[in-house]
Amino acid sequence: MRAVSVPLIVVGNEKGGSGKTTVAIHLAAGLMSAGQRVGAIDLDHRQQSLTRFFQNRVQWAERQKRTYPLPKLLTLAPSDGGEAARFAEAAAELAAETDAIVVDCPGADTMQGRIAHANASIIVTPLNESFVDFDLLASVDPETFEAKTPSVYAEFVWESRKRHMIEKRKTIDWLVVRNRMSSIQTKNQRRVSGALTKLSQRIGFRLAPGLSERVIYRELFPKGLTVTDLIEGKSRLTMPQVAARAEVRGLIASLRLPQLSSVAAAE
Repeated sequence: MRAVSVPLIVVGNEKGGSGKTTVAIHLAAGLMSAGQRVGAIDLDHRQQSLTRFFQNRVQWAERQKRTYPLPKLLTLAPSDGGEAARFAEAAAELAAETDAIVVDCPGADTMQGRIAHANASIIVTPLNESFVDFDLLASVDPETFEAKTPSVYAEFVWESRKRHMIEKRKTIDWLVVRNRMSSIQTKNQRRVSGALTKLSQRIGFRLAPGLSERVIYRELFPKGLTVTDLIEGKSRLTMPQVAARAEVRGLIASLRLPQLSSVAAAE
């Protein structure tokens, strides 16, 4: 597959419950809020939560007689063959009309997910701050809490990045996002954070804060809205809503997209 002309941001790991779709939704919404034209590919053909979110958004906009920005969305189901060609066609179609593409992968090892990872510009891996999720990246010593052997998923990403560099002379930026963070820092979280920092230096990913454990991220789903859509009305935004907005902006900034740097400079 030839590299697409816009950033291909692949949100994935091989574990369910880490908040991949929530991160993908807020990446798409945050980029649109920053004035970017966004394409989205939903590879989770069973759940289709990303697809359903934007369907909710269309219905809510019609009910409220308002207009909300929408991505150009494609939902790809598995087929008997030609997965690479189908993904390449979808990515090329979106790249012709957008400034960035966000891909939501299922929480399992699938052929489509592998193809998306192998062709990414940026891989975003959400990770809850626990050693249960840390095991997605590496095993850990039970006494010292030091990372030991990289996991199958970490090895796969490593190989994808190496192959990408050889074939396309470009690097895949790997961003591990600490997701669903609690406001109360525990000893276990500090251990996980320390282990992640050391592992990032060892296998070459960047660490970034993600989205905290906030009700606001979930309660807006039926409307297809995010905190980026909330506007000042008769009442001010609450402090949690303001904080959530700042988290989304921080998540977008962590992508380090060149086009966003130029937008910020222009402002």
